[in-house]
Amino acid sequence: MTVSRQDFRDAMARLGAAVNIITTGGPAGRGGFTASAVCSVTDEPPTLLLCMNRNATAAPALKANGTVCVNVVAAGQKEAAMVFAGVTKCSMEERFQAGTWATHVTGAPVLQDAVATFDCKVAEILEKGTHLVVFAEVQGIRHGSEQDHGLIYFGRDYHPVGKIAG
Repeated sequence: MTVSRQDFRDAMARLGAAVNIITTGGPAGRGGFTASAVCSVTDEPPTLLLCMNRNATAAPALKANGTVCVNVVAAGQKEAAMVFAGVTKCSMEERFQAGTWATHVTGAPVLQDAVATFDCKVAEILEKGTHLVVFAEVQGIRHGSEQDHGLIYFGRDYHPVGKIAG
């Protein structure tokens, strides 16, 4: 049985996932994009896996900088997620006008008031099809408010999701 690209994409639209703004910073400049393809790999050492299109505007900077920050987007940051997804067609530097940014351990931009941030150094990058698979070792973490609602991507749209149970 052959699965078409469109059938695969339609089925993936039914797989809800957290919305993240992935950023990089360093000698090659700042870059960022919105992604839902992020997951944990191991807690020893703390490592995340993320996927990005190899043709993404931010890909060269991410590779050259060797840094990445996974910013878990709060429901109130939907507009920033849309900007980093390229909806507004603004330049890479203009994207950083959406939201308030700081840095943490690696120098990658950290989105203030995100639900959580994982500041990482890139450990390995693999190429698979149209995408890069990035393994990133966590160097620093910041937690947002436990009252924050997250944002998921489901059915090709953004949806707020409940607060953390305390």
